[in-house]
Amino acid sequence: MKTVRISLAQVNSVVGDIAGNSQKIISYIKAAKTIQADIVVFPELALSGYPPEDLLLKPHFIKENNLYLKRILKASEKIVTILGVPYAYKHKLFNAAAIIYNKRLLGFCKKIQLPNYGVFDELRYFDSGEAACILAFKTGLRVGVNICEDIWHAPGLAQTQSLKGQSSIIINISSSPYHANKIHLRQRLLAKRAKETRNFIAYCNLVGGQDELIFDGASMVIDPEGKVVARAKQFCEDLLTVDIVTSKRTRKFYSRVSTSLRLERIRIAHKITRKKIDILNRIEKIHKPLAEIYDALALGLKDYVAKNGFKRVILGLSGGIDSALVAAISTDAIGKNNVVAILMPSMFSSKETQNDAKRLAANLGIKLWVIPINNIYKQYLMTLREPFGSRDVDITEENLQARIRGNLLMAFSNKFGYLVVTTGNKSELSVGYCTLYGDTAGGFALIKDVPKTLVYKLARFKNEKEAKEIIPKSLFKRAPSAELKKNQRDQDTLPPYSVLDSIVDAYVQKDKSVAAMLKAKLSKKAIRGVVALIDKNEYKRRQYALGVKITPKAFGRDRRMPITNKFTQ
Repeated sequence: MKTVRISLAQVNSVVGDIAGNSQKIISYIKAAKTIQADIVVFPELALSGYPPEDLLLKPHFIKENNLYLKRILKASEKIVTILGVPYAYKHKLFNAAAIIYNKRLLGFCKKIQLPNYGVFDELRYFDSGEAACILAFKTGLRVGVNICEDIWHAPGLAQTQSLKGQSSIIINISSSPYHANKIHLRQRLLAKRAKETRNFIAYCNLVGGQDELIFDGASMVIDPEGKVVARAKQFCEDLLTVDIVTSKRTRKFYSRVSTSLRLERIRIAHKITRKKIDILNRIEKIHKPLAEIYDALALGLKDYVAKNGFKRVILGLSGGIDSALVAAISTDAIGKNNVVAILMPSMFSSKETQNDAKRLAANLGIKLWVIPINNIYKQYLMTLREPFGSRDVDITEENLQARIRGNLLMAFSNKFGYLVVTTGNKSELSVGYCTLYGDTAGGFALIKDVPKTLVYKLARFKNEKEAKEIIPKSLFKRAPSAELKKNQRDQDTLPPYSVLDSIVDAYVQKDKSVAAMLKAKLSKKAIRGVVALIDKNEYKRRQYALGVKITPKAFGRDRRMPITNKFTQ
């Protein structure tokens, strides 16, 4: 029996901040050494930040990674360091794990399975590795190392490392993007691999926000029976340290494991000492579903603001449920002193919505400017009276109001350096129920992947979490309205949001055809109307600000549809 102490350092890297990332990595190496870890593990591409996208095409970017990798070597005395880096070799580029010990770079374990679906474009940048990597310790311990997607494929690399490489532990370094409930999917998959290979699985995941992607951490260790024996926190940096006791195992042999992978051993002279300071393996609780989504959205905004040099955000506060939720999340993410709201009433804005906006701002403790737009709107109408002539009032006049509000928000952004956070949800964006250069104006669309029905649930969750009425109850009862004309309601032109969201889920999320949806007994009229709107409004989505991905298929990187498109479903 052998006991090895492993520290999983789930860090929040910044893409392109190689110097800053290296300093963080070195600090975590030192922290792991103080608790006598034998191995410290970092996420996939932790040095460069993930995903670096076309930065990988710049030779000087790769050169800079190599420069700081050499500086990290100096901190690796008497501890094995496994670090995700881009690795260039003979005109090829690999997504790799650098294996470091005693100030020496011992080799690289290269990623074999390169994902090229959803948000991933790894075949654009990387070549695939061809060997199953095993760390061979002088004490007889064998540790397999693989990278993210490699662990998802069976039979495959993990089995090769276990059967041919005689591993007792498999370490997977990952940068796995978040979507709601994905932690449960990962945990089931890792448990399955652990039981198949009769290995401990030590999984180290990235944490933090990168543009629209969220990485939720929750690094974990699973024993050969598929049981979680340690788990790190979600949505924040953490150093999870665990003692793993290995012994002779009964492997589950596959009758025919077909693989062309050769075995590549990296020998490590590190002697695992028996006497260490005592630690307790900890298992952090998994967030409940609504808390998980809420915290993911907050982290996405917080990191986008911090990593892009902003200090404050500004949003239009209408007195509706969407802007209320955005204001609440923003306040939790970056603090009430860094959130500014503008209420911009017109002659169509009811007293009730105006009062609710003021109450919400007071409840959150955020700064609220009240800037009526009536006079500006009238001036627009006056200016356009001659060219418009006797044409009837229509959506043009509605959109003018939205664009006036967008202009005012952007004026504050320019003058004070605020980031404008738009407040539109996924349901509205799906069917184009938004105004280009109006309520779509802004730099970050916080809830663009949040369906309207989920908006209500998250708003209720906020009140329940605070055990008081932060978001006024009247917002939950009032029929949704853009308030751009008299007595307007969203359901004048859209089906109820429960129906709309079910159609969006079927057509966008699950790629179902109209025929398949009709079999599911959804309203024929609603289906055809909503699908037509979704197809028609791709041009709006293409021009919309980026926002946090919380569903398996978000608009943008996940779903890439042509704007010019005659295919109907």
